[in-house]
Amino acid sequence: MEHIIIIGGGGTGAALAHDLALRGFKVSLFEKGELLSGTTGRHHGLLHSGARYAVHDPTAAQECIAENSILRRIAPQALEQNDGLFVALEETDMAYRRVFVESCRACGISVRQLSAAEALGLEPALNPNLKLALQLPDATMDAWRLPLQFFATAKANGAELHSFAEVRGIHVRSGRVTGVRIFDYKKHREYDVRGDLLVNATGAWAGKICALAGIQVPVQPGPGVMVTVNARLTNMVINRLHPAGEGDIIVPQRKLSALGTSLWLANDPDGIALPRDHIRRIIGLCAQMVPAVKDTPLHSAWCAARPLLGGRKADDPQKISRTFDCYDHKERDNLEGLVSVMGGKATTLRAMAAKTADLICRKTGRDLPCRTAAQKLLHWRLFYQ
Repeated sequence: MEHIIIIGGGGTGAALAHDLALRGFKVSLFEKGELLSGTTGRHHGLLHSGARYAVHDPTAAQECIAENSILRRIAPQALEQNDGLFVALEETDMAYRRVFVESCRACGISVRQLSAAEALGLEPALNPNLKLALQLPDATMDAWRLPLQFFATAKANGAELHSFAEVRGIHVRSGRVTGVRIFDYKKHREYDVRGDLLVNATGAWAGKICALAGIQVPVQPGPGVMVTVNARLTNMVINRLHPAGEGDIIVPQRKLSALGTSLWLANDPDGIALPRDHIRRIIGLCAQMVPAVKDTPLHSAWCAARPLLGGRKADDPQKISRTFDCYDHKERDNLEGLVSVMGGKATTLRAMAAKTADLICRKTGRDLPCRTAAQKLLHWRLFYQ
């Protein structure tokens, strides 16, 4: 039985551990901090319909709507299937409507137009001066409970999950990765782990892991600020009907409202400072859609670093694709035994894992189909048992 080592205990690592364990591999996952303590545990919790990307990034949009449907079936306990509204407030929003609707439908995303009165009937807190709204299949996910369902199922199928275990070295012999050097923060000791194949699933930290093996990957950390205010102001996800920008989404999360988000590019995902002016800007922009935002007490604000593919050459970081890819470093860098998976969204974690596991099966000579799109996940509470 081949032993697959996964580096990274976020959503992608969780989904990959589940997929590989289901296909019969021996799986060991290592995360330098607590599981889900990176980007996965810090996003605003949108289950994307793909609509936000339909105009400028149709590949990502199609990936999102496909996974949206799958996650509703296999992980309903972690989702609030509440739909979303894209609201038009100005004539420029109205002008954007046609290309937006056409692009959504071309990507297979259903769109229903509502009058201002119909939208206000569904969400009374909306700006009373809105012109219309479009209803789409966005939803709310729990940023922790969804990947915990993948972890719970992987664990039940034999995957070994190690938190506070940092990969500090990658062992290479004769052009092939043979294992990793681990520092265990719980026991304050180092040890080696041998494996048949190593997967870099560290998201925005992927470049740092590949650097341990002396190679580079095209990933760019894209930090963003998110804000929560201390009230559930809407029951549906609210988006601004305009090209992707800052401060254009409100996601209801239990008794809070999560506002997002800003975006800039960084070289290092560690030690990113929280720009205080971003908080004010996001609140002001989201208050245009839901005026009560500006009068609701601030609950919290934080940063998270997106793992953006090929972002270094982009003039507008909002236009960087949110699609994903996996790399066989034998083909790319002549280093056998290392695979990297990068990019993507929390919504596409299962698809990212499936593509990576398919590659691993080809590399190990196994003909094993992916079964994760059909198999319902265990409840997240079972992870703690």
